[in-house]
Amino acid sequence: MHTAKSDIKSWLWVMALAIVLISSPEPVAAEGPTPNEMQSGSLLLRMANGYSSATLLNTDVNMDINGLVARVKVRQEFRNSSQDWVEGIYVFPLPDSAAVDRMRMHIGERFIEGEIQEKEHAKKTYEQAKAAGKKASLVEQQRANLFTTSVANVAPGELVVIEIEYLEDIRYEKGQFSIRFPMTLTPRYISGTALPDRVGSGWAPDTDRVPDASLITPPQLMHSQAHQLSLTAIVNAGMPLEVIASRYHPVSISEKKNRYSVSLRSGTVAMDHDFELVWRPIPSAEPRAMSFTETIDGKPYYLLMVMPPDQDKLPVGSIPRETIFIIDTSGSMHGVSMQQAKRAVQLALKGLKPADRFNVIEFNSATRSLFTQSEPVNTSSIAQASSFVERLKANGGTEMRPALSLALDSPSSEEHLRQIVFITDGSVGYEDELFTMIEDRLGAARLFTVGIGSAPNSWFMRKAAQAGRGTYTYISALHEVQERMDTLFQKLEQPQITNIEVQWPSSVVSDSFPAVVPDLYVGEPVTVTVEASGKLRNNDTVLISGNSVSGAWSAEVPIAEAPVSPGVAALWARARIADLMDVERRHSDPEAIRSRIVDTALKHHLVSKYTSMVAVDKTPVRPVSDPLNSEQVPNLMPYGQSTNAIFGFPATATHAPMLRLIGFLSLLAALSLMALQKNSARLRRARLR
Repeated sequence: MHTAKSDIKSWLWVMALAIVLISSPEPVAAEGPTPNEMQSGSLLLRMANGYSSATLLNTDVNMDINGLVARVKVRQEFRNSSQDWVEGIYVFPLPDSAAVDRMRMHIGERFIEGEIQEKEHAKKTYEQAKAAGKKASLVEQQRANLFTTSVANVAPGELVVIEIEYLEDIRYEKGQFSIRFPMTLTPRYISGTALPDRVGSGWAPDTDRVPDASLITPPQLMHSQAHQLSLTAIVNAGMPLEVIASRYHPVSISEKKNRYSVSLRSGTVAMDHDFELVWRPIPSAEPRAMSFTETIDGKPYYLLMVMPPDQDKLPVGSIPRETIFIIDTSGSMHGVSMQQAKRAVQLALKGLKPADRFNVIEFNSATRSLFTQSEPVNTSSIAQASSFVERLKANGGTEMRPALSLALDSPSSEEHLRQIVFITDGSVGYEDELFTMIEDRLGAARLFTVGIGSAPNSWFMRKAAQAGRGTYTYISALHEVQERMDTLFQKLEQPQITNIEVQWPSSVVSDSFPAVVPDLYVGEPVTVTVEASGKLRNNDTVLISGNSVSGAWSAEVPIAEAPVSPGVAALWARARIADLMDVERRHSDPEAIRSRIVDTALKHHLVSKYTSMVAVDKTPVRPVSDPLNSEQVPNLMPYGQSTNAIFGFPATATHAPMLRLIGFLSLLAALSLMALQKNSARLRRARLR
C-alpha cells in the first residue's frame, strides 16, 4: 500500500506540475521588477542584477484653444530614484495632426531650449553630448502620431522635466468642434522577416516590412497606481456655446465672456483612454465660414473653413450600394473593442436596403469571407451575416493586406456603388504599404474607416480614409456606437461634394494644402491652409466651389479682415510636409522631396521625419568614467484591452498553445502507460507469492 500511495502522490505531483507548465508564461530570469511588471510611466532601468525604477511623478497637459487653432503643452516630470546615472528613452503618442514646434528641458536648476536640426545632425549632437557626460534631450518623430524622447545623463535622485508643445487645428463636423488628446497607444502588430540588427530597444525586432519596429514598440502595462495625468483647457470659441463636454472623462467647466475653462473633475486620471473635448455653438451662432491669419517674415498665411450645403438641402442618393464590411478580429481587438466592432456591424446590417448587396470579411492572422462574393440583401443573407458576426472572436495577428485585397479586387457591379467599411484599431507598423495599396487598387470604390477602441491609431484611420476617398469615424465606448454609426450611415447614403476648387483673388499667388481638396460628405467642412503672396484689397474674398447631386455649389470666405491666430503658419507647414510625404511614398525623386521637407521643417521649427529637436547643456555633469544605464518607459495598455490577448498565447499567430497541449497530452499518455506497467508488475508479483 505504501508503494501505491507513493505512486498516487507522484502522479498528482506530476499532474500539478504539468498544469502549471501549460498555464504559465515563460519565466523571467532577471531579479527585481521586469518591464511587464512595472507601473505605466515608470522610468525602467536595466541594472547588472535586474531592473530598478525611476518614478514618473506627473504628466500635465494644458490646451489653449482659439477659434480653429489649439496650442497644447505636455509637461512630464521624472525623478531618477536609482543610484546610477541614467538615460531614459520613452515613446509616446500625439495627435496625428500635431505640429511639434517647441521643446524645453529642465534638469535641476538648468533650463535648456530645444533647437531644430536635421535628424542625423540632431542625433549626432545628442550622442556627443551623452558621451561627454552632458545633460541632453532629443525629440524624434517615428510616425505622424508617434514620437520618441531621449534624456541623457540624469544624476541619481535628480528631477527631470521635459516640456513639449505642439499646434493643432480643431476638427469640425456636424455642427460641433472637437479636439482629441491620445493618452496611450495600442501595440502595433509587426510582420515580416526579422533583421539581424536593431535600431531601437522596443519589444519587437526590426523586420523587412517594418524596418523601425524596435523604435515603435515600447513596453505595455495593464495597471498603474503611479502614472496619472492632469489636464486643463481654455476654450475661446469666439461664439456662445450650447454644449461643451468631455466624452470619456468627467470634467469641471466654468465660463466668463464666452471663454470656457475645463479641468478634470478628479484632478488626475489614468492614462489608458484618449481624452476628447467637444463643444457646439448655439444654433444661431453656427459658423458657415471662418478664416484666420498669421504673418511670418512678411508673408501671410491663412486657415480657411467653409461648410457645404446642409443635409436637409441635398436630395437623398438613390443609387444601389455594395457595402463590404471588413472587421479586425486580431488580438489587439480583444475585450471592449471587439464588442464595439460587433455591435457596429450588426447596426450596419440593419441599415442595408433591399436593392443593396453586401459581404462581411474578418481578418487576423488569416482572412475569412462570409460569402464568396457580395450577396443581395434579404432575410436569409442578413440572418447568416448576423450569426457570422456574433460568433467572431479576437485572436491572432493583424494581417490587413489580404483582407483589403479581397475587398478591393472582388468582382464589382456597375449598378452598385462599392463602399468598403473598414473597422479596426489600426494597430500595424506598415502603414505606408497599406496607403499605397489602397490608392493603387481603389478604382471607383470608397473606403470608410471606423477606429475602434480607447486608443486607436488615428494616423492610420485618417490617412487610409483619405487614400480611399472616404471618411473616418472613431468609436471609443460602447454607449456611442449607435450615435457614431448613425453619422456614418448618413455619409454612406448622402452624395458627396466633388471637384472642389479654391479660387483666390487675381492679385494673390497662393500655395494651398491639401493641394487637392478631397470629396466631402454630409456635415463635413472644406478646410485649407494657405501661404499667400501679393496684395489683398478691402472686401476681397476666396471662392470655394464644387458639385453635388443638386448641381453646382459655391461659397465665399471673407479674408481681408481675418482675425490673427498664432500658429496658422506652422499648421500650413505641417500640411505641406504631409503632402510631400505622400509624394515621396509614391516613389517620386526621394532626395529632392527630402530636401523640400527639411527646408520647410527647419524654416518653421517643426519636428518631422527628417528633422528632430535637441537640447544640450554645455556643462558636463557625469564623469565619463561612470557607466550610463539606459531603458524605455512603458505605456499603459488602452482601457478594455489585455496583454494576454495581444502578447500572450491566445492571441499569437504561432502554434505555441497547440504544441503545449500536445506535450501535455503526451505526458498524460506516458504517465498512464507507466502506471499500467507498475500495476501489472505488482499483480505478477502477487500471483508469484
